[in-house]
Amino acid sequence: MMSNPKGGKQRGRGVSVPARNRGRGRGGGDGSQQQAGRSAISQRERGLDDDVQGAVGGGRGQGLRHGSWSGFHRPVMRGGANSSSPFQGRTGISAAHSIPSLLRLGNLNETPGRPSIFKGNCRGKMDALRVQGGYGIGRARVDASRSMADLRPSPRGGGNRRGKTGSQSHGRSRGGARDGPREIHKIGYKTLEGLLEKDASEVAISLSSSTGLRLLLEESEIRNDLVQLLCKVLCKAFQSRIDRSTVMHLAQIIKDSKFFRHGLPYHVTGMMSEFANAQREQYPQHLNNILNLLSSVLNIFPRSSIQSVSMVVALLKTTVHQLRASGVDILENTDQELERLQSLVDQLQEKSREGTLRSDDYSCHAANEDTPPGEQDFREISIYPIYEEFHENRRPFLRPNRITQSFPNAHIYLDTHFRLLREDFVRPLRDGVKEILSMVHEENLNENQIQKKHFDDVRIYNDTHLLLPVCTPTGIAYRVTFDARQLQFVRWENSKRLIYGSLVCLSMDKFETFLFATVADRDPELLRKGEVNLCFSLNSREQLASIRPSDSFLMVETTAYFEAYRYVLEGLQELSQDEFPFQRYIVQCVTAVDPPAYLRVEGRTYDLSPVAPKGQSIPRFNPLTPQAWPDEEKLGLDESQLQAFKLALTNELAIIQGPPGTGKTFVGLKIARALLENREAWSQDCPMLVVCYTNHALDQFLEGIYRFLRWGIVRVGGRSNSEILKPFNLRELTRGRDFHHNLPMHLRRAFEDVKKEMQNSKERLEEHSIKSECSLGGIIREEILRSYMDEEHWNSLRANVMKKQSSSSCSAAADEATSQAEEAGLIRVEEEAELIQAERMLQEVSFPWKKERSKQEEEKLKRDAVVKAMVVLTLSDDESCNQTIQKNQKKKLKKTVKEELKKTSCMSEVQEKHLTDLWGLSMKDRWSLYRLWVFRYRCDLRNKALTYEQEYQRAADRLSEVRQHEDLSVLREARVVGMTTTGAAKYRQVLQELRPRLVIIEEAAEVLEAHTITTLSQACQHLILIGDHQQLRPSATVYDLAKNYNLEVSMFERLVKMDFPFVRLNYQHRMRPSIARLLTPHIYKSLENHPSVLEYENVKGVLGNVFFVDHSHFEDEIQDGRTRKNTHEAHFVVKLCRYLLLQEYKPSQITILTTYTGQLHCLRKLMPFSEFSDVKVHVVDKYQGEENDIIILSLVRSNSENRVGFLNIPNRVCVALSRAKMGLYCIGNMGMLSSVPLWSNILQTLREQGQVGEALILSCQNHPDKQIHASCASDFKAAPEGGCDQPCQFRLECGHVCTRMCHPYDADHKKFMCLKECPKVLCELEHKCPLRCYERCEECWVLLDKIIPSCQHHQKVPCHQDPKDFICRVPCVKILPCEHPCRALCGDPCTARCKVRVPTELKCGHMQEEPCYVSRDPTVNPRYLSWMQTRLPPQSLYPQMQTNPCVFTSVSRALCERLSTLFLTLPEPMCPQQMQENLWTALEPCIWQCPHHSCTKLCHEPCDRPPCSVSCPKYLPCGHPCIGLCGETCPDKCRICHKDKVTEIFFGNEDEPDACFIQLEDCQHLFEISGMDRYISQDEDQDAELDQRAIRLKECPRCRTPIRRNLRYGTHINRSLAAIEMVKEKISGVAEINKQKQKELNLQLRKQDKLRRHFHKEFEFIQEELKTRKLSLQQLWHYENLMSFLERIGKLKSTENDYLPSPKVECLPFTQKMNNAFKFVTDQGQRFSEQQISDLESELSRLSYLADLNQRSRIRRPEVVSEIEVQQLRAILEDDLPFSEAREQRVKQIFTELDVKLPRIGLGITDQERVSIVKAMGLNKGHWYKCPNGHVYAIGDCGGAMVKTKCPECDSAIGGTNHSLTEGNAVATEMDGAQHPAWSDAANMANFDLRDFYD
Repeated sequence: MMSNPKGGKQRGRGVSVPARNRGRGRGGGDGSQQQAGRSAISQRERGLDDDVQGAVGGGRGQGLRHGSWSGFHRPVMRGGANSSSPFQGRTGISAAHSIPSLLRLGNLNETPGRPSIFKGNCRGKMDALRVQGGYGIGRARVDASRSMADLRPSPRGGGNRRGKTGSQSHGRSRGGARDGPREIHKIGYKTLEGLLEKDASEVAISLSSSTGLRLLLEESEIRNDLVQLLCKVLCKAFQSRIDRSTVMHLAQIIKDSKFFRHGLPYHVTGMMSEFANAQREQYPQHLNNILNLLSSVLNIFPRSSIQSVSMVVALLKTTVHQLRASGVDILENTDQELERLQSLVDQLQEKSREGTLRSDDYSCHAANEDTPPGEQDFREISIYPIYEEFHENRRPFLRPNRITQSFPNAHIYLDTHFRLLREDFVRPLRDGVKEILSMVHEENLNENQIQKKHFDDVRIYNDTHLLLPVCTPTGIAYRVTFDARQLQFVRWENSKRLIYGSLVCLSMDKFETFLFATVADRDPELLRKGEVNLCFSLNSREQLASIRPSDSFLMVETTAYFEAYRYVLEGLQELSQDEFPFQRYIVQCVTAVDPPAYLRVEGRTYDLSPVAPKGQSIPRFNPLTPQAWPDEEKLGLDESQLQAFKLALTNELAIIQGPPGTGKTFVGLKIARALLENREAWSQDCPMLVVCYTNHALDQFLEGIYRFLRWGIVRVGGRSNSEILKPFNLRELTRGRDFHHNLPMHLRRAFEDVKKEMQNSKERLEEHSIKSECSLGGIIREEILRSYMDEEHWNSLRANVMKKQSSSSCSAAADEATSQAEEAGLIRVEEEAELIQAERMLQEVSFPWKKERSKQEEEKLKRDAVVKAMVVLTLSDDESCNQTIQKNQKKKLKKTVKEELKKTSCMSEVQEKHLTDLWGLSMKDRWSLYRLWVFRYRCDLRNKALTYEQEYQRAADRLSEVRQHEDLSVLREARVVGMTTTGAAKYRQVLQELRPRLVIIEEAAEVLEAHTITTLSQACQHLILIGDHQQLRPSATVYDLAKNYNLEVSMFERLVKMDFPFVRLNYQHRMRPSIARLLTPHIYKSLENHPSVLEYENVKGVLGNVFFVDHSHFEDEIQDGRTRKNTHEAHFVVKLCRYLLLQEYKPSQITILTTYTGQLHCLRKLMPFSEFSDVKVHVVDKYQGEENDIIILSLVRSNSENRVGFLNIPNRVCVALSRAKMGLYCIGNMGMLSSVPLWSNILQTLREQGQVGEALILSCQNHPDKQIHASCASDFKAAPEGGCDQPCQFRLECGHVCTRMCHPYDADHKKFMCLKECPKVLCELEHKCPLRCYERCEECWVLLDKIIPSCQHHQKVPCHQDPKDFICRVPCVKILPCEHPCRALCGDPCTARCKVRVPTELKCGHMQEEPCYVSRDPTVNPRYLSWMQTRLPPQSLYPQMQTNPCVFTSVSRALCERLSTLFLTLPEPMCPQQMQENLWTALEPCIWQCPHHSCTKLCHEPCDRPPCSVSCPKYLPCGHPCIGLCGETCPDKCRICHKDKVTEIFFGNEDEPDACFIQLEDCQHLFEISGMDRYISQDEDQDAELDQRAIRLKECPRCRTPIRRNLRYGTHINRSLAAIEMVKEKISGVAEINKQKQKELNLQLRKQDKLRRHFHKEFEFIQEELKTRKLSLQQLWHYENLMSFLERIGKLKSTENDYLPSPKVECLPFTQKMNNAFKFVTDQGQRFSEQQISDLESELSRLSYLADLNQRSRIRRPEVVSEIEVQQLRAILEDDLPFSEAREQRVKQIFTELDVKLPRIGLGITDQERVSIVKAMGLNKGHWYKCPNGHVYAIGDCGGAMVKTKCPECDSAIGGTNHSLTEGNAVATEMDGAQHPAWSDAANMANFDLRDFYD
């Protein structure tokens, strides 16, 4: 130990550091010595963060320090104070950097124009890092006298952290109070007593967020009664079941406390020597509390608490024995509990000795006798797969689900369903991984080869990298990238790949180790680029510290949807056998069902009148009395529905089966209403729980409840599409403005505390993420890396830096880079393409968590500061080297650096130890060594960041529990709570607390039994299951488990098969009998038809209402996934749908169903929105519970192997055939389906009725004898209009015949428009009407030769027009006064302005040809003529157009305007000859011609031809065929000569032998034509969302060059340009509206007197802008806001001048804030965004309140208002925090309290009283004065003081002599607003503002 003469101490070698400069590092620790056992990398963290932290700041407790320097906090350096250094005696580091020199990157001086960071002394470095506005970014200065050695971080392995901050340190921590931190007291006895009265959850939440508890637990001595009470309260807290994370957090606080390690053992020992009887009487229960406390902590933290617990348990044994011997009655269960705890301790200690107790995740469950030998108890099994499952062939132990007998007990029941459900999602992943491992070991395949293989169970993603952590509201997610190049075929929008909640497994060592994660966020755009956000499991998070950024993983995704499994599996493990309801029926399968417990109360009656139809009255009755029930007519039910209704109300477990169309939802709503209307019988303030399998079914059921219950509904889950239920959504209800204010205090406090913890961890984590990103963004400064390199290497690096520098170093570096690039050769070409693509992906990433602009700017400032502090050479800088380097050399230099940083290999530590001279290494070894240093640095960053990630995740978990309590508070107030089965499993802990007594499960037959179990709570007394097990069954992932282990048998179906009582509804109300016949008896034994289904009309246009079309066209397998499609069926179905629409059926009456999602997407591609907008297209599985008039069914399956797939399942067949009401039409391979027994029976029924065949018979409604046999899509051409192939021949009102083919729609032809020529005669000359027949006839426009009376000229005049009204078009022959001929027409007035161009002398003396009228009028200045006249070429170039007013009239006026606009935008006048050529080019025919298509438009017009798809017949100069298209410019690449470039895969089809290509003229890149066509047409989808249709030019997919010139895509380019022009017009606004708005603003400006008075310069500027400029809409918006805010600031300035005190010390903050507001408003970059306007509004409100406070404070009397009251208000108004709504409400509240004590005018009276007094006195301005203490008095006459007297209030001297006031007196401005006495001359000027008299 060395003594520091200035008070500091240090160990080992190191320079002495003054105590005042020793500070605490950023948020971490107290600067104490590092533990000896820490690894080398861990020790390196001592100097890592702080090297940059001084520049970036951001640390708590970090502030400026007194002394000669205040800068980075760094650990003590190795090396004595006198050790030599190459920089000893220098004031700073040389401008040359060692590492760039070592890597031959040259002398990297700072970029010109940027402040130097390393020039001069260290002050320059610190000042360069100063950034304002960023969080934690401060300004640090370093004294020039100190060398940089004092600032370096410690080298590897040496030194220790400095001590705590010296006493001279100062500064305010972030978020601290103004006058210092709030004093915190330890929790007291009364507080603990009060907590005993609360429920366990509130106790846990209160204690976990209590700082006072931590202080108490760290006390050295705690009195015995307080210890007893503390143990009792803690035991109660551990009873909370809903707050798992909170309880874990509390247990960790206890475990790590001094109380648990020392205080509790001491207390237990002291219990033996206690003789006070009062205390000894409490010991029996106290001992139990201690045991419960120890057991709770040990169960949560078995590894880390075993030592402390074992010690206390040993002491407890002795204490219990001693107390029993001394006469204390120990409770009976104490010995048992102590023995159990001792057994557990022994078990854990044994595991610890074996080395198997490695973490606190060890489960401590007692062995169960029902668990098979050698198997784990199911409660201890990991939900995630373990190592043995991937590498061993041992089959898992499974029991089948018992469907024919009962279960022995509840444990076996739960064990069975847990193992089956877990195996259902684990097996696909396990089998997939094993298959991958077998390929790797046996076939020796690499990752790329593996990804090309097809796997049935998993999906593979190669080259997966973890980028950086992302903070989300639910915890930490990681942004992960994967290689997406081989997934171009995936349509991510509809793919099941990487959907939310899917489980992925990542491994980089052939699954020796692996990580599990779930998909946290899914963006199809990012997935297309190979990016996804993952949330890692708890165990996997701990392994992230060892992962390097360069590590490449193989990511495997299981096809099972993990999110649906996890919650249920966790729920099964947590479900206690004692809390399992209805075991008698579910487990033991007893068929004698009891009534609900609540119904067995004597005297219970129901009122069913609300359920009965209107007009029916039913008296109250006991539902358990069968004779008392009303009949079905009174209840509006049929017989079976009434039986189901009775069963549901009287059995505590009721099952109702509802076949298709029997009204099971209708009955379910009747049951729900009956129970809700009689809720007093069962409720006890708990709601009814409604659970459905799908969101759609849940919406339907809750909407039905809404019809009779308009409040009290809560829908849990955010996937509702119902507008009716939107106000009842749980999230909407918890977002209310007053919701949080009404929550209990402990929840509000916990919410704020946890949010603060999350924010703190997030900020720290973001800082490390920035540093981590920067470490790969360029060359890091050697000072940052010094802690990670050997001291000898550091000295070698620095000592030789000057020798390696020269004036030509940059040039040498560039040459080196050039030579390396040449050596790399072809290898780099392939990598470069991959790099460009990877970079493009990274640049196009859009973050799912969008941030406000202000936060983004703040983070950018922070990032820039870190870059400046860390990086010498950034890859993004334009100037990273000396100016002497050429541009191409710099590009090669950066390219070299980028490639080297991308490499993952680095030097080993063994090689590093043998190095002495770094400068003698080869370039390869130098880079390898540098990457080693960077690797150590990033590992250190990763270790630190992991701590912050864990803190953030724990806080997020606690916040989730707090939100659960918020949700619970809403749910407890509800009458009906609805959720899906997955939601019920997720909210299972909430449901256990909610304790619903009545549960209705709709679609219960579709729900796995495990899902149903976890839905139930212990309090459930009544369960109603509604469904149909003969329709869709639960869906299992593994077919073997579904069939051989009965996993897909629901609880509903199992109980029915066990002869459990149930009712089946018998009357179907949906299907016509011919459709219902398909279900009975093949699926249902019997099903009766309701009379309503007999009244359907026949389907129009088809011969039968039911028909199955048979075909043999094979299906197609889709590459991604197991789905199928059948193109033949898809075309047929679409044509049939169109045919039915032509029969005048509404689109909403038709639904197309298919059995595969692949067919679904195939159908959608064939159905344009304009024609099929309201036609529903669904997969069968998603349409259960729905119905429609006409169903068209595509069965898809048709193959040579006779595999029918899903069509073999009767449940799916039942759903598919039972959705139609009026008509059912099906197409499929019936011959193949007949091999399935069910289908064989159905087809037999169809054949008997003649309803199956190879062709559907279409019957014309107009010609019934005409029939069409449609077997394929082309057959529908025979009915083009929905009728037949005969002409319509209907006689129209006009006399013509309908020209259409036979059509059934518009039979009366009311909507038909006759297109024949009109036969009507228009005039006496019998001229016929030239219009179409349906158009209205006009006057006759036939031109006739007539004589004009006024001039006798012959003219062609319309037939209907009188010649005297016609304007003669002959040119005028008159001569103008200027002697030039008139150029007007004969019928027009002569030309007023002669436009013949004559030589004219300008004012400058030059001659110029100008119009004649200009030369003759001296008032006209030629310089102000239109640009068009000066820019268009002389008309002499166009002799054929000289006589026309417009040179383009002969073409078109539109073209004239277009070309005029073109030439007006030219930056410089164009050569007349060049302009002539351009103009005539635009008038020529379009050149886009080919033998197959030709454009008929002119060059400037949009083309009217389609692109040609025929290969180009030409040959290239090389002699090989052209690879382009006909009519397009031939590419300069050849398929043979340039094979590698042409066939390089980009879109996917480049290597096809017949692929054609197009070359972009703008950048010369080559692309395969089909892929390029798809790329160009991507945004043509009109169904896309607006934010997916960017208004911009398409860009080259490779280089992002905008595509401006291309014939093939000319239409798209023109459309994009037109859209851009429209956007510009919208932004600029309409000229006339803008002009009017500008006038209004000009008038408004004149009324802004405060703006004119205080900001005259700005006033004149705005006035000039509004008068002289033509402003756009945006500019007008800007000036309107500018005027408004300046006027408000002017009013504040008037308040300051008029009412605030003269000595303005108190007003300095007000003045400063007002000036800041003025600068902000008038800043040149001000755009007045919504956020900026909101901020300004808040700030000006704050200033208004502050002015009000200053005005009130002018004459404050201390006896009336204390200083504390004013300072409290001033503290809020003068700080720099945002002025939020909450703070404004607080200010208003304080002002309300001060209104009496401190009135606004400072007079002690109200404003109304002041006005009344002034009015009563009748004195003019300037007669009111005040004494030195602020008491007001008046002087009459002229207002001048002539007499001295004393103030009646305070005896101060008032008045004066000779019009001079006594010292201390002043004009009372606050009384009447006067600035000067009334008598003074100044009053005439100062009391008025001359600007007020402006016009």
